[in-house]
Amino acid sequence: MTSQQPLHYSLRQIEIFLAIAQHQTTAAAADQLALSQSAVSAALKALESAYGIALFDRVGKRLVLNGVGEHLRQRAEALLVHAREFEAELSGHEQIGDLVIGASYTIANHLAVDYLAQWLSRFPDARVNIATGNSPDILNQVVDFRADIGMIENEISHPKIELIPWLDDELLVFCSPAHPFARKRKLSESDLSAARWILREKDSGGRQRFDQAFAPLLPNLQIYLEFRHNEPIRRAVEQGLGIGCLSEKVLKPHFDSGALVPLNLDKQFRMQRKFFLCLRRGRYQRSAIAQFVTLCLATNSLDPLS
Repeated sequence: MTSQQPLHYSLRQIEIFLAIAQHQTTAAAADQLALSQSAVSAALKALESAYGIALFDRVGKRLVLNGVGEHLRQRAEALLVHAREFEAELSGHEQIGDLVIGASYTIANHLAVDYLAQWLSRFPDARVNIATGNSPDILNQVVDFRADIGMIENEISHPKIELIPWLDDELLVFCSPAHPFARKRKLSESDLSAARWILREKDSGGRQRFDQAFAPLLPNLQIYLEFRHNEPIRRAVEQGLGIGCLSEKVLKPHFDSGALVPLNLDKQFRMQRKFFLCLRRGRYQRSAIAQFVTLCLATNSLDPLS
């Protein structure tokens, strides 16, 4: 057997390289890893010196991956994931189900926990973290390796992201039972223009779909209130402050109880859409990530709220 040359890097150096790549400063990387800034800087310098390469470009106070660093980042991440899985096996764990999930607000508040309940029944000791945000925020979390998988409300194109179609959804316009529109068989365009609207904020997936469907009427619509979350919209409409537009998955139990009323619009204003799972393209996918995707797709015909 031929002898192997010793490695000139450590897994700690790989962790530091990836932390700097994510945060773009040695100070932020040091905070993440609970190290001193000088220790982080020294580890990066030692790694680059050992191979005679530079991994980052210095742009002002930031460290930005150069071409070499960007090429090596995916390999470094895969190496670290394998090392952690190997450590878990050494510790006596056959498989770990730890996940960091990024989910848009509607999905996080009304869907994700149902899927996580199924996941945790398989991996009761798994550590699972859900980070919330708008769909573009979640996409960036996956791109920047801050989330293992994203769950978003609309289709967003990005060269580093693989989108997987997941759940069908529809946005519905609704009002309180006491609102005059509740007694109308169908709303006209003049009704829609006269109404006070209570909507999600403009960066949300739901609002983007609403703006697409109502594009011809947008200049005439009275946007009365905008909220970042679904619950204040539902409560404001319930109090008679205006009419709203939210996912059927949010509204169904309130329609069933009679607390809210769906409104009938012309078919040109139908707002059907699809939820997506998103993964970092080219990233080494741990078995836990692949299994969670499989779980979501296997139950995508189920309505967790029904």
